[in-house]
Amino acid sequence: MNSKAERPLSPHLTIWKWGPHMTVSILHRVTGGAITVAGLAVLAWWLVSIAGGEAAYADFAKVAQSPAGMIVLVGLTWALLDTGAGYELKVNRFWAIMTLVGSLTATAITWYLLIGVGK
Repeated sequence: MNSKAERPLSPHLTIWKWGPHMTVSILHRVTGGAITVAGLAVLAWWLVSIAGGEAAYADFAKVAQSPAGMIVLVGLTWALLDTGAGYELKVNRFWAIMTLVGSLTATAITWYLLIGVGK
């Protein structure tokens, strides 16, 4: 019995169809890692600004209070899924697409306002 039957290396790749929910899942993981690194940098900046005095802390507070659309959209999605809602396939697919569309729209609006393309 030295002969082995040939098996696919990754059978799940032949079963599952790629969909927007998979893209959103991967993007959530990537952005979660990026937010962790950015969060550590913000924490360090906050601690340094506290040690630096009132002017340094005022600069930090001004930047920290600005809106961040992408983080809000991802946070709302996670909060909804934490309740157990939205795991049906059609609902999950719809909200995966809306998360991508909303995130890209919020990013475009933010860059439009920051760069001032329309001025």
